[in-house]
Amino acid sequence: MSTPTPTSATTATSAAPTSNAGAAGGLLTRGQLTALLIVALAVAWWLLPEFTVVVMSYIGLYSIVAIGLVMLTGVGGMTSFGQAAFVGMGAYATAWVCTSPGAVSTLSGLVGMGGLPWVGLVLGLVLTFAVAWALGSVTLKLSGHYLPLCTIAWSLSLYYLFGNMEFLGGQTGITGIPPLTIAGYSLADPRLLGVVIWAVLLASLWLMHNLLDSREGRAIRALKGGRVMAESMGVDTARYRIKLFVLAALLAAISGWLYAHMQRFVNPTPFNLNIGIEYLFMAVVGGAGHLWGAVLGATVITLLKQKLQDVLPGLLGTSGNFEVVVFGLLMILVLQRFAEGMWPTLQRLSSRLLRPGKVAEPRNVATLEQRALPAAGTVILEARDVTKRFGGLVANNQVSMSVKAGEVHALIGPNGAGKSTFFNMISGVDDPTEGEVRLMGQVMGKNPSRAFAALGLGRTFQHVRLLGQRSVVENVALGAHQRAHKGWLASMLRLDRGEEAALLAEARRQIERCGLGEFADMPAASLALGQQRIVEIARALAGQPAVLLLDEPAAGLRHLEKRALAELLKQLRAEGLGILVVEHDMEFVMNLADRITVLEFGTVIATGTPSEIQTNQRVLDAYLGGADDLAAGITK
Repeated sequence: MSTPTPTSATTATSAAPTSNAGAAGGLLTRGQLTALLIVALAVAWWLLPEFTVVVMSYIGLYSIVAIGLVMLTGVGGMTSFGQAAFVGMGAYATAWVCTSPGAVSTLSGLVGMGGLPWVGLVLGLVLTFAVAWALGSVTLKLSGHYLPLCTIAWSLSLYYLFGNMEFLGGQTGITGIPPLTIAGYSLADPRLLGVVIWAVLLASLWLMHNLLDSREGRAIRALKGGRVMAESMGVDTARYRIKLFVLAALLAAISGWLYAHMQRFVNPTPFNLNIGIEYLFMAVVGGAGHLWGAVLGATVITLLKQKLQDVLPGLLGTSGNFEVVVFGLLMILVLQRFAEGMWPTLQRLSSRLLRPGKVAEPRNVATLEQRALPAAGTVILEARDVTKRFGGLVANNQVSMSVKAGEVHALIGPNGAGKSTFFNMISGVDDPTEGEVRLMGQVMGKNPSRAFAALGLGRTFQHVRLLGQRSVVENVALGAHQRAHKGWLASMLRLDRGEEAALLAEARRQIERCGLGEFADMPAASLALGQQRIVEIARALAGQPAVLLLDEPAAGLRHLEKRALAELLKQLRAEGLGILVVEHDMEFVMNLADRITVLEFGTVIATGTPSEIQTNQRVLDAYLGGADDLAAGITK
């Protein structure tokens, strides 16, 4: 976008939990400080010089786009360089509706001239939704560097499309766009339109904050580096990625609509790839994981580039785009000093002066879905002749086993025996080459892991998969994702508070049950590895599973912690859960399991009770140096 000075729009969102330690003596809460600053801006707005108002309006426009990028890139983990193209779609849609003779003559009789911009807004949002959904369905299947490269490709395509379509004015663009009118009042005055821009910005911040502070927000956060885990908790990650992509595009289109009626003129230049890169850069500089970082990033970069344009020509004695070079060098220094962006540093400094805010209790707490457990002895998970091949390598060869309700079944074997591969197949993370997996009597085929979760399968992972910067209670609440159903719109409007309270209460109950109550509000990454494994168990239990798959749950635990875990698993068994444990600690296994299956080189070599396994010569031979542990005569 063109502004009084070229600017870049990228920002960040406040997504990580913040600690108010030491802030108990502060005078204000964060919410009160935010409200005070908004009131101060509202009062000062009418006293600011006109040029400052225009600059502030552009900061607001850039911030709206940057908020979408914070959601998409900083929170969702998907890098896009193409947001400027979506800004262009919003701008060109309203420009065409308001200036095309055919559109004006047809629509003005229905909505009046003052209603044309609002028709343009609807058209822009509809077109953006359709294009973003189509592009996202294709683009978001890519990963790594292919995803951002693809966004560059379609961004360039849309940019050249704007400049080569005759009815959009070609490279010349469209002039004569009318100002917005609200209830008959014209917003031709930039000062009045600026109020609308900042009102839209603040509303966007509120809506996105609400979305992140919800069941849906936890699922969105899990998209970044945790898709396998999220799918196992019941999240349709592919659909969530597309919805997040569309959401960011719609925010960009709204910014473009406001931009068109502020400039009263559009051409392709403000929507090229360079501007798209600037938007992303703003989000990173402000702090890509923080909503208010979007506003900070847009403000800093806009004002900095303006100042450089004023100062550099005088210093160098010549005109040119020297500010781009200096600006780039300064940004490198900023990113070296503030690797996570500027907002987290500002947040840490301000936390010393603020006190914690009170969380309002919901009036009505919803009831979560409850699952009736099968009768004891019922086969709830079964693998029949499951084989997995990776090229010429056979990882699992016709493995058959079952888990019954009310029993603990252990799967053991030397390193490389194929336990983890088998574990992934019976939980839906991977598909078997041959054979079948049945869960609750249903043949699962190639169903994704979220379908397994829906039928009552909960699991942990060999390598811990948690949202490290989120609290323990938030991580555990993610496990109950499928027990609630409020969607994105309800979350944005805070119509999900009863359901959210129920999810968090269930999460705390499971945390207490697993003995980690004192750590509930701490970031998960701050816990020891063994405690993080227990958090994973609590997360799985929050989904109220019928069958629980535990991948090396005792790894990293001390003796007393292992004993407490064993007691918990025995309690779960008594309640009717079927439990499958993969574990290397033979003492833990032998004192806990009802049945044991032993794998060697991907093949079952023995199945039986602990006493039968301890005396099985083939098992003893397979374990070699571990034979003494197996034959030690451990009794239950």
